[in-house]
Amino acid sequence: MQIKIKDWNINYEVEGEGSPIILLHGWLTNLESMRPLTTNLVKNFKVYLVDVVGFGKSDLPEEPLNSNDFAEFLKEFMEKLEIENPILIGHSNGGRIIINAVGNKLVKAKKIVLIDSAGIKPKRSATYYFKVGVYKIGKMFLNVLPNTKGIKEFKERLRNNVGSNDYKASPIVLKDTMKIIVNEDVKPILPNIDVPTLLIWGGLDTATPISDAKIMEKLIPNCGLVEYPYGTHFSYLENIENCKLVLDSFLN
Repeated sequence: MQIKIKDWNINYEVEGEGSPIILLHGWLTNLESMRPLTTNLVKNFKVYLVDVVGFGKSDLPEEPLNSNDFAEFLKEFMEKLEIENPILIGHSNGGRIIINAVGNKLVKAKKIVLIDSAGIKPKRSATYYFKVGVYKIGKMFLNVLPNTKGIKEFKERLRNNVGSNDYKASPIVLKDTMKIIVNEDVKPILPNIDVPTLLIWGGLDTATPISDAKIMEKLIPNCGLVEYPYGTHFSYLENIENCKLVLDSFLN
């Protein structure tokens, strides 16, 4: 199914009956990455699987987005489909969207689940800042040269040397979006989240480390953490059967 939000065609699916749940996937994935969680959920809930703008079968934005734009996207999705007081479950960037939407009081939710969520501004190493410095100096030098195909390719190699794997694999508009949102920090709005919150995290997550979860657990008033010690950034998929039981307990 598709709906129109702003100028974007947004792809989504609906399964089950009952109170609403919205599942939001992470960066460079799509609604299929969240489908394994629906097996139990559809028995008791009406589950909405969404391709977030820019991903899956939904349209790419023409201009870079920030965290507030993604939060507004969720708000409009709920308004268009007349979804009230849902449970919100988000992985990685999907979690960031939920934090911004609920923490800024754009949407009301019954409960939220944040899985290996993005949102805490990462601490950068000296090596990272060295790479950024090399990139900026190289870019200044290359900007005075003719903008040939070879120069463009070299600029991109310099940029990729700084970025993460997700950054390197993203289309240009999403690369520019990622540069914006990774420098935004949700810590100031975490205390505004006044609904029961469950954190599910991998102890070996290197994209959004377990230290981020500890910060969220401390700052969100009504919050609990389930850690999978050997889980990585996709801890819910690596521990899917146990994760479904955890969700059943929290939601029911």
